[in-house]
Amino acid sequence: MAEDDYNDMDMGFASPHHSPPFLLVSAGTISHLRYEDEPPEPEIEEGAEEEPENNNEVTVDDVVGAEVDDKEQEKTARPRKTSKYMTKYERARILGTRALQISMNAPVMVELEGETDPLEIAMKELRARKIPFTIRRYLPDGSYEDWGVDELIVEDSWKRQVGGG
Repeated sequence: MAEDDYNDMDMGFASPHHSPPFLLVSAGTISHLRYEDEPPEPEIEEGAEEEPENNNEVTVDDVVGAEVDDKEQEKTARPRKTSKYMTKYERARILGTRALQISMNAPVMVELEGETDPLEIAMKELRARKIPFTIRRYLPDGSYEDWGVDELIVEDSWKRQVGGG
């Protein structure tokens, strides 16, 4: 009685009266199915070799050229477009990441004088410019600049917060 009232409602369940939401077709029919605005695929001639899309072959010229490009990039220091100052976001990420590493027993790069807090140790490493990180700054044109932490100017904003001089 109550079930008859719900037969017309779509509750999201598969109903035995309705057809399934998919269509079973043979493999020959699939090649003819496509969207209306999709252009037809070109026919492949018999005997012609089809080139695989994921060609994993590496030629010697590609590898040698890549090494030359890396060496040239290291030798020629391009003028940088981004600021030489570390942003507060970069500083926060570097200190947080380095503190996490220190808390997981990574080697400390500075002499400890009783510090046990990983964040304090990371701050001391940053002041001494001993954090072995590289910051990659992406530019709007898709290129990027790599800066070492030791190359950037860091403002000691934590001294003002803590009251240090």
